[in-house]
Amino acid sequence: MPNRRGFLGGIGAGLAAALGRGEARGDDGPSPLSVEGYAGRLSYRPGDVVELHVSTEAPRYNLEVSRLGAKAEVVLARENLPGKSHPIPEKASSEGCGWPVSERFTVPAGWRPGYYSVRLRAADSGGTYFGRGRRTAESEAFFIVRPSEPGKGASILLQLATNTYNAYNNWGGSSLYAYHGRGGLQGHRVSFDRPLAGQFRQWELPFVAWAERQGYRLDYCANGDLESDPDLLKSYKLILSVGHDEYWSTPMRDNLEAYIGRGGNVAFFSGNTCCWQVRFEDGGRALTCWKQGYNLDPVFPTGDHKTLSTLWSHHLLKRPENGLTGVGFLHGGYHLSHGQHMDGPGAFTAHRPDHWAFEGTGLKAGEPFGGKHTVVGYECDGCEFELKDGLPVPTHRDGTPEGFTILASCPARWHPDDALWYDRFPRDASGKPAQGAAVLGTYTRGGTVFTAGTTDWAHGLQGDDAVVERITRNVLDRLSK
Repeated sequence: MPNRRGFLGGIGAGLAAALGRGEARGDDGPSPLSVEGYAGRLSYRPGDVVELHVSTEAPRYNLEVSRLGAKAEVVLARENLPGKSHPIPEKASSEGCGWPVSERFTVPAGWRPGYYSVRLRAADSGGTYFGRGRRTAESEAFFIVRPSEPGKGASILLQLATNTYNAYNNWGGSSLYAYHGRGGLQGHRVSFDRPLAGQFRQWELPFVAWAERQGYRLDYCANGDLESDPDLLKSYKLILSVGHDEYWSTPMRDNLEAYIGRGGNVAFFSGNTCCWQVRFEDGGRALTCWKQGYNLDPVFPTGDHKTLSTLWSHHLLKRPENGLTGVGFLHGGYHLSHGQHMDGPGAFTAHRPDHWAFEGTGLKAGEPFGGKHTVVGYECDGCEFELKDGLPVPTHRDGTPEGFTILASCPARWHPDDALWYDRFPRDASGKPAQGAAVLGTYTRGGTVFTAGTTDWAHGLQGDDAVVERITRNVLDRLSK
């Protein structure tokens, strides 16, 4: 266990001396103070060398690496590292920062698979003659540790939604969204070679913490590993997607569907899953997605739209995500979000309580569950269905596989602004987005696929919801054997 005196108490003699001297930085007042960085790769195996690219105005900085799970475990701490400030390129968002390597370390054999947070901390004493006073700066980077022998210690692989982390990252000015882009502009290419804190704490961590407390052993990888290392999947009984797993490439999806066809199982405890197609570039260090501007994608005029970077459910792509997950955002939408169903229950209604997924829950037909902790929320996936004998049955016109069984549902709807550009969007008689639903269900096609149809399933695990916990255990226990 490394020395954990803490940042303020463990700065180190050299850094403390620099603070005491109040070193000048070109003028008598304080210069900006920040510390930011990124790892050179998303995932590593034991024995690999992690390269960190750090920029700071401070003469020295500290770093602390922790594995996040049921508890945070500090595995590495380094103090009094030499700091240097590097310029931010104009196209940092799309092309990366290009900063040099600042620090290296080798992943030890004893580091468990998981998500590793890198805390960067710096301090100074302000200006030489004015603006004096102790100042601190802190930021976070991350990387993933994969097992040295895939599947040896776990039969379940959690692929983290690193593509979604990058898509929403507006560091440098742009993301794949206009709402928080510089000047309200939307980018179509985003680089991993820039500071990226990720969204793990928001989406996957509650699931991981619960699973570890329950004794489940998980292996980990990044989204892109499904493309770059397709043989990885063969070592596992069950692949997991958790939270907000929105951006997928064609090879990612091809490889996972082939795995299912060979008898592999997948559980999507996620929503808005596989909504947008992306293409990896720069050896996997950048993503391209033209989204609603699909006609500007260089692939568009070729007529071969297999890798067109737009919605998977777009009529030109002809491959709705339903074919993988059983459900899709086109017939889902928002619940308790974006002004849609803001007074909604945040709960599923059970339709087929005798199904194996509900074993031991005590649920009855028509009974709600998960509402206390709003397991249905934010973004939801569903399918087109009709009622037969009072129960929802898929029409399969939207690409939902034959044999898909709807186990529970909750109303959801797209926001009108999101649907304006999409020329074949499901609409009601008034022209507004049609009513959709979050759909929880399952199908078997070689292997078995379970889908929760909501980004917020892990809310129930975080809140110790007995029904949500039992359903999750039923899925993990049945599909990981």
